[in-house]
Amino acid sequence: MRSSTEGWDAMQLIITTNATMTVFSLAILLFFRGFTFSEAGNCEVCVDFLYRLYGSLSSAHRELTPSLVEEELIQACSVAQGKEARLCYYLGATSDAAARVTASVSRPLASHVPVEKICQRLSSTDTQICQLRYEPQLKDLSSDGLKKLRVLELRNILASWGEECRGCLEKHEFVSLIQEKAALHAHSMEL
Repeated sequence: MRSSTEGWDAMQLIITTNATMTVFSLAILLFFRGFTFSEAGNCEVCVDFLYRLYGSLSSAHRELTPSLVEEELIQACSVAQGKEARLCYYLGATSDAAARVTASVSRPLASHVPVEKICQRLSSTDTQICQLRYEPQLKDLSSDGLKKLRVLELRNILASWGEECRGCLEKHEFVSLIQEKAALHAHSMEL
């Protein structure tokens, strides 16, 4: 026959094990939750685009309504290019987007919620929004600065200008074409 202390010891062991598992599970949950929420500093494309949109809206209109903001968002997205066009696709503000979540931008923006907070909320529903990054801008167009770049990066510079190097096989040909066309595209190189 078992004594009453053996039952008590077994009960304490079960309680201790359950408490340990609960604490361990909570620690894991908090650890992974930190990875799912992106800080606003990581959402550079979203913050920059919405900040410019909010600036143009607040300077042009006295009172912002969600419908007005949504209309302007769709209009701004119609001329967006590059990473900003991809952001517009994720927001559903383009004609080819599958889902439309523009209300999750227009309502808070009309209520003057900071754009960092809006982007943080958007990233909790779609993590791709905060994964968008601008391409690094090239400031040094000297021959030495361009020679340090890879051919693929040189091609990307030309592509961003809408130029193409036909028949270029070697790096020095790309470098000379970029230096030749740099005066025409100097405005796109400024930050």
